[in-house]
Amino acid sequence: MNILPVIDAQQVRYSYSDGTSALNGIDFHLYPGETVALLGRNGSGKTTFVLHLNGLLQGEGTIQVCGMAVCRQNLAAIRAKVGMVFQDSDEQLFMPTVLEDVAFGPRNLGLGVDHAVQRAREALSQTGVADLAGRAPYHLSAGEKRRVALAGVLAMSPEVLVLDEPTTFLDPPAERELIRLLKSLPQAKIVVTHDMPFARALATRAVFFEKGRVVANGPIEEIASRFHWEI
Repeated sequence: MNILPVIDAQQVRYSYSDGTSALNGIDFHLYPGETVALLGRNGSGKTTFVLHLNGLLQGEGTIQVCGMAVCRQNLAAIRAKVGMVFQDSDEQLFMPTVLEDVAFGPRNLGLGVDHAVQRAREALSQTGVADLAGRAPYHLSAGEKRRVALAGVLAMSPEVLVLDEPTTFLDPPAERELIRLLKSLPQAKIVVTHDMPFARALATRAVFFEKGRVVANGPIEEIASRFHWEI
């Protein structure tokens, strides 16, 4: 039996308002349980592409998420399916306490307060930071913020996780803890990263972006060797 991809992108194109072409016909598939690293230099289109996966950017071409087309009428359902953890966790943490922050997503999905708080506590426990529930997010370390931001995404029960440069600001112990945590999660994952040891620890497949195009797609060691990608 054929396994259907959870992400199916065909000929995705996008230009910025100044006319700069950012994506030039991206084809991409992600399958259930798979972890794929997106590699490439700054400005190659990686982040621009992943922002299309839940409709934060919308260009030309077609994208399906869990069988649903990424279009205006499906955005609420798709954003519940695709959880994004941004490079700067401060962009996602804005409520007075960690618990309120993590419960915000479920509340936004229409869950009642008690159910949302239960989801939030479960996600905080899953990410190993249940003890931070009453803390103010801006008092946390970089590693703690990253775990809380991830908990906020997991509280919405997504099927796909998208992590943009997740090791930014993390020291080696925090990075190792993040690797262990991500390996334990069942969701399919897309990891945008320049950190090859991190990519190798998580992904089996890599997709290499260059000037808005996918120029290589295959086993991560093969892609790293082909492009001398050790940055």
